[in-house]
This record gives sequence, C-alpha cells and structure tokens, in this order.
Amino acid sequence: MLNTYYADLHVHIGRSRSGKPVKITGAKTLTLPNILDMASDVKGINLLGIIDCHVPEVIQELEEMLESGVMAEHEEGGLWYEKVCLLPGSEIEIYDERCQGPIHVLVIFPSIEKMKAFSFYMADRMKNITLSSQRIYESAHNLQRKTRELGGLFIPAHVFTPHKSLYGKGVKTSLSEVFLPDMIDAVELGLSSDTTMALSVEELRAYPFLSNSDAHSLEKIGREYQTIVMEKPTFLEFKMALRQEQGRRVTANYGLNPRLGKYYETTCANCSAMIVEEEGTSCPQCGSSKTIRGVKNRINELGAAARPLSYAKERPPYIHQVPLEFIPALGPKTLQKLRNHFGTDMAILHEVEEKDLMEAAPEPIVHHILRAREGKLSFHSGGGGKYGKVASDKSTN
Repeated sequence: MLNTYYADLHVHIGRSRSGKPVKITGAKTLTLPNILDMASDVKGINLLGIIDCHVPEVIQELEEMLESGVMAEHEEGGLWYEKVCLLPGSEIEIYDERCQGPIHVLVIFPSIEKMKAFSFYMADRMKNITLSSQRIYESAHNLQRKTRELGGLFIPAHVFTPHKSLYGKGVKTSLSEVFLPDMIDAVELGLSSDTTMALSVEELRAYPFLSNSDAHSLEKIGREYQTIVMEKPTFLEFKMALRQEQGRRVTANYGLNPRLGKYYETTCANCSAMIVEEEGTSCPQCGSSKTIRGVKNRINELGAAARPLSYAKERPPYIHQVPLEFIPALGPKTLQKLRNHFGTDMAILHEVEEKDLMEAAPEPIVHHILRAREGKLSFHSGGGGKYGKVASDKSTN
C-alpha cells in the first residue's frame, strides 16, 4: 500500500563523535545521534539524507550503530533508525576545466558499503576527506559515471544560489557545459527559488525538483522538504518516486517563499543595499559596481528565451511553507509547548486544527501559522546572504 512520507535529503553533520569538525559552518550540536533524534521525534521527517557520510569517522559510527542494533540496514537501501530512514550521501564541490566556477552536487547511495567504496574513491581525489563539501580533483563526467557505477543518485545542489552552484557560478547558460544530462537524477532548487521560477529554464523541465533544508543546525532540519508517495521510505522507493514508477512520485514540494531566501534579490557586495538591476547595477547608496547577483535576476536571464512558459508535464505543487522559526513572536518556550502538545513540527504545520492550536499558543501566533498554511503571509525580501522576514502585519502577499 502506498503512503505519504516527508523527506529532507540535505542535512549536514557539524561535528563527528570525537568532536572534530565535519561541516565547519555547521553547529557543534549537529551530531549524528542528535540529527536522527531531531528528524524522527521532533521534526517528523521520514526519509533523511545526511550528506557528510563519506567522512571515515562518520562511516565508523554508522557501522557501530548497525552492529549494536541501534540501526538496521534495509534490503531496499537505507539505514533505519526508529521512525526515520537515513540515506547516506555526500556533498562535493566540482571545479573542473569545463566549469566557470565551483559547483556543489549531492550524491546519495543505498548502503553503507556503497558509501565506503565512494569514500575510498574520493580519498585519492580530495585533499581532506574528513570535511564536508570539499573540492574533488576529478571531472564532473567521471564523478557522474562513478556515482552511477555504484548505484547512486546524482543531484546538483541549490542550483541557483550565487555561490558554488550550477547556474550561480558554474555555467554560462546550460548544464550540458559541465554535466552529462542523462546522468542527472534530480535537481535541488535551493532556498531562493521555487518550481515556477525553475520551470522558466527550459532544460530543467526534464528533471524532478527537490526542496531540501541544507541544514547547518538542528532547528533548520525540515525548513524545506517534500512529500513523497511510496510503499515505504527506502532508497529503492525514493529512486522509483523520482522516476514516477508504479505510482511512486513526489506529490508536493514545501519550501520557503523565495523572497525569504538569502539570495533572492541582487545586493551590493560592499554595503548590502538592494539593487534594482533594471535601473542599473551601480549601488545607489555607496556607488560600488560589485554585486551579489540575486536568484530572481539570474533566472530571468536564463529563462528569457523560454518564455512564455508552456510546459505540459504535470508538476507537483510547490507550497510556500513558512518554518515555525520564521513565525513572528514564536519563541522557544511556545515552540516547545506546541511540540509537547502535538508531537512533531509536521503535525503543527499541516494537521492540527485551529481550536487545538489555540490551546497551546496565543491567537496572533496561531493566526500566522494558519495564514502560512494558506500562503497568505507578507514578506520582506532577502538578499546578499541575509534571510528575508515574515512581515508582522496581516496583509496579503
């Protein structure tokens, strides 16, 4: 029987078991056990991609959890822990002779053995295998081929962000400048774009879209995610969903309104002032001509030739979900009270009725949660590395 599951496939490890940094910019509390408990018990995520599993100490910890029975490997791929299935993966930086700039990609594998084999492969092509998101000294094509050889999935990450992404820095106009198009399994949109924006880039219409958190702290897990119809949350079922086989499919993407993302608007690299590119690229405040290109403007540039948008293939809806941490006036104590009452963030965001929410939180907070469900909140746009904000007024977007 097919069921709906929540999936977040881009979560970092901040520190190893011994306290060594893995993702240097990740929180120290972002350890493997803490991530699993947060995803399973607090966030309500069913399918979890941890993308620093190439690190030898992380591999060792996973193997010990399997040996002790705390975790179990499923025959269809994935490592089961309580209510969540972990998919082992890695985030890698590519910067070969075809690239205009560095590109981050995700690779996800079905088992710890496949992950180990991939880690050994990378160790000869990387300066520091103990850290996350490191540059691999190998061509993008060969990396794609190796991923496919080991039965993994290859997914360009946060493809529009200005730094270290496919369209932000990596290529001039087309992914085929760097990648083998038929060896891409899906595309991760990133926090400053959504399905409608991405579909204006014609070549992306061939791929399923993923919306993941890119979590660098425990609370960021599940800030973007998707619902997937599968028989069970395993690697094989996820792979079938990407290919829309036997009824498996991504049914909805949930993500920040792009205006909440850190790189939606173009900003001045010197003073961070917003820049309206239609009026010129010199900063109106300090006069600098150096900018951080906004995702909105980059997509407009890439998609100009493809408009008007006409795309027949049915797409899952992209729902502008506002994470609880963005809700105005919702502090840690009230958030914990909501979690104590209703279990997980997924339940609070999607399932709990208004009358029940009112028993655990003040009316203004409940009002914002309900308006977030309906997509009726107002926003102040983000850019230049700063998140946007939910407006405290009650006007419609």
